[in-house]
Amino acid sequence: MSNIRHTPEAPTQVRTLAAGEGIDAHRHDDHQIVYAGSGVLAVTTDAGTWFAPGTRAIWVPAGTVHAHRAHGHLELHLVGLPAGDNPPGLDAPTVLTVGPLLRELILAYTRDPEDTGPERRRLLAVLRDQLRASPQQPVQLPTPSDPRLAAVCAMLHADPSDSRTLAALGAAVGAGERTLSRLFRAELGMTFPQWRTQSRLYHALRMLADDVPVTAVAHRCGWSSASAFIDVFRRSFGYTPGTHNRRA
Repeated sequence: MSNIRHTPEAPTQVRTLAAGEGIDAHRHDDHQIVYAGSGVLAVTTDAGTWFAPGTRAIWVPAGTVHAHRAHGHLELHLVGLPAGDNPPGLDAPTVLTVGPLLRELILAYTRDPEDTGPERRRLLAVLRDQLRASPQQPVQLPTPSDPRLAAVCAMLHADPSDSRTLAALGAAVGAGERTLSRLFRAELGMTFPQWRTQSRLYHALRMLADDVPVTAVAHRCGWSSASAFIDVFRRSFGYTPGTHNRRA
C-alpha cells in the first residue's frame, strides 16, 4: 500500500460511506474497533481482507496499515483505544462476534464522542468487558504469496461460481494438487474447501449488500442450491441471507 496516511489517534466516531466508497490505507498508534451498523465492511491489510456484516466487528491493532471498503450503504462505527488498552489481547486483525449487548454498546459509545461524562466512562468499561469475552470468527481471506497459489485464488475471486477441483485449477497454473493443498495450509492457514467457502461468503455478502436476490447470489457464488447457500450462511453469521438487509 502506497501513500500511507498516519493518524496517531484512532478516532471514535460514526462515518457514513456510500456503496463502493472507501477509506484509503492508513495507520494509527491506537487500537481500533470497526463495526458496520449497516451494509458490509471489508478491511484490507497486507496480510489479507477481513469482512464483517452487522453481527461481526473487526479488531485492528495499533500500527496496522489498513484500508476500508463499503459494500452497500455503510454506517461505520469506529472506537479507538490506546495502544496499552487491549481487552481482547489480540496483536493481529481479527473478526469478533457482536451480540446484541455489544452492538448496543458500540452504537451508544460512538453516538457522542465529545461526551466525557461518567455515564460514557461506564459504557466503555462494559464495552471492554464484552470485547474481552467476544468469540473470534474466521471471516478472513488471507493474501497468498506463492505465485501459483495467488493465481488460483485470483481465478476463484474473478468467478466465485467456478466449481473446478483443486487438481483442475492446479493444471491451469502449472502446479500439482498436493503442492497447492500444502500451500493453502502453510500460507493461508486453511484447507482449499475452507478457503473457497470463505471466498464465496465474502462475495455473497457483497452481492446481498447490493440487493441481489438470494437465489441469484447462491447461483453466482457457486452453491448447488439456494437452500445449501442459506444453510452455510446461517451457520457462518447466525441469521439467514434473506434477513441480511432487514437486519441492517
